[in-house]
Amino acid sequence: MGAADIRCVFCDLLAGRAPASFVHRDEHLSAFVDLRQAVDGHVLIVPNRHVETLFDLDEDTAGRMMALAVRVARALAAELEPPGLNLWQSNGDAGGQEVPHVHLHVQPRRVADGLMRVYPNGVPAPSPRAKLDQLAARIAARL
Repeated sequence: MGAADIRCVFCDLLAGRAPASFVHRDEHLSAFVDLRQAVDGHVLIVPNRHVETLFDLDEDTAGRMMALAVRVARALAAELEPPGLNLWQSNGDAGGQEVPHVHLHVQPRRVADGLMRVYPNGVPAPSPRAKLDQLAARIAARL
């Protein structure tokens, strides 16, 4: 499938074929208020070119996305004064990715707002150090 064959809601927003409320646009990235506001201030950051997953993202664009996330987080803190904030990126079906265009969520949080329970079954027990060391070594070898 070529780039012209891709039908992506974020690409439609970026091209002006669908409405969006932008908070930032430059030659590399755009940030817009998420259509679904579970809490006020949920912003999405996307590369302007179609990149499906984090695995496909170049490091320069990834760095730009994180730098913009910091700027958006500071703006949200100044405007909405939330006591907390989440950054998250869902990747692939198993990770809960709903739109096949890599994006970073920046979402202000309030105590007991009902969003995202990281450990729905309670905090897991610590893993044995030997297991963690082996896993770290395997990952490090692939960097």
